[in-house]
Amino acid sequence: MIADNVRADILIQAMPYFKSFSGKVVVVKYGGAAMINEGVRAAVLQDLILMQQVGIKPVLVHGGGPEIDRMLKKLGKERVFVDGLRYTDDETMDIVQMVLAGKVNKDLVAHIERQGGSAIGICGGDGGLFRATRLQKNGKDLGMVGEIASVQPDIVRHALDAGYIPVVSTIALRPNDESGYYNINADTAAAELAGSLGAEKLILLTDVPGLLKDVADMATLISVLKRADVPALIKQGIVSGGMIPKVECCVQALSLGVKTTHILDGRSPHSLLIELFSDRGMGTMII
Repeated sequence: MIADNVRADILIQAMPYFKSFSGKVVVVKYGGAAMINEGVRAAVLQDLILMQQVGIKPVLVHGGGPEIDRMLKKLGKERVFVDGLRYTDDETMDIVQMVLAGKVNKDLVAHIERQGGSAIGICGGDGGLFRATRLQKNGKDLGMVGEIASVQPDIVRHALDAGYIPVVSTIALRPNDESGYYNINADTAAAELAGSLGAEKLILLTDVPGLLKDVADMATLISVLKRADVPALIKQGIVSGGMIPKVECCVQALSLGVKTTHILDGRSPHSLLIELFSDRGMGTMII
């Protein structure tokens, strides 16, 4: 059991952070392994509710790759990747839209409501939130995959002002002369949305502890990273593989005016609260 004086110390340590972040927007990108585990998911959503209750304005941006893969398998459709990005034909895009804007989004809203919070589901097409153009990677066609061309965040602002936690699924409208949607990268969408909202923080919940100099040694965790040092770390191979686009999204968010960005282990219970409301924090902060 935690002693009463320790409980008090935790609250006293958190109080300045409550005051500092009150009224500020914090965008949290949530996906991957952290979404699959029921216990971890419950902890993440509890953290969002508490953040809202102390005056923070949280926005949840979610992916849903495992759920999309599960539905593709159920329908007997093979998944295809090009340079690590999902190839999305018209039929797959229908499935992506159904899973992300439908099942995953509404399940998250329902979880928040059951735990006593107030949430509203928003798809990237609602209110013209995200518009995208077709993306090609190194000259290779990815099908119905887009890169964000514009962000119109009014619908998210209205939801925040009305007291809701916006839960945003990452599909985007095609250009005005085309119908339908494009599939967009959730990390990139979160970064662009955070910038358009003037967010205090962008937090990416991942399945790693943060950025490690040596992936086999937790003691090499880089707690604070300056944006100017990122290119050198990529060149040295310290930032590599799937961590490169995440770090680049953080750098993009900073360039758009977000104050600080964070890469946290979403599998660690209440990592959001520890990062926001304690002196020691967690993961890697990019400034």
